[in-house]
Amino acid sequence: MKSKTVIYDQKELLKKSGISLVIGNYDDIFSDFDPRPYTHRSLSDDFLAEAKRASYEKPMDDLELKFLLPATERKVPLEKIIRTRLHEHFIHHYNRLMKEKYKLFRKGFMFIIAGMIFMFITSYLLFRFHESSFWLSFLIIILEPAGWFSFWEGLNILLFEPKNIESELNFYKKMTPIKISFWTY
Repeated sequence: MKSKTVIYDQKELLKKSGISLVIGNYDDIFSDFDPRPYTHRSLSDDFLAEAKRASYEKPMDDLELKFLLPATERKVPLEKIIRTRLHEHFIHHYNRLMKEKYKLFRKGFMFIIAGMIFMFITSYLLFRFHESSFWLSFLIIILEPAGWFSFWEGLNILLFEPKNIESELNFYKKMTPIKISFWTY
């Protein structure tokens, strides 16, 4: 049974909810420098940048990515392969960014704990021995800033570093469950 191709007005499709991107052919989605088949091919930086821009203010629930292409370029059997590749890409990058965020939190907590240990040791040495020798004074001079630095660096990592990946993480979180469709104009 042959599938029926319905041609829609391009402006009408762009008004509908979701992310609508006009492409000349399927290759516009993928990198020009990657000769592999669609099942393994890298996505185009231009496509990803445009998808990020288009998805920025869209709500996450029931989001749809619509590719609009000329009827002469449409090859329905390729679309399932492309949908699968796009979902694999979005899931892979979402999981990678979540691992990176977890590593940042872990690193931040380790710095905070190390800083607190340095400060505890310094406080104990000051309380117990009250700078009774040159070497003890030298050790306190080293440990005190090390404690403060580690503590504040840990807070910096916990509070500010995750913000650097947050927008990209939000993009992939939106794109992971997205419905992908192809339309002709």
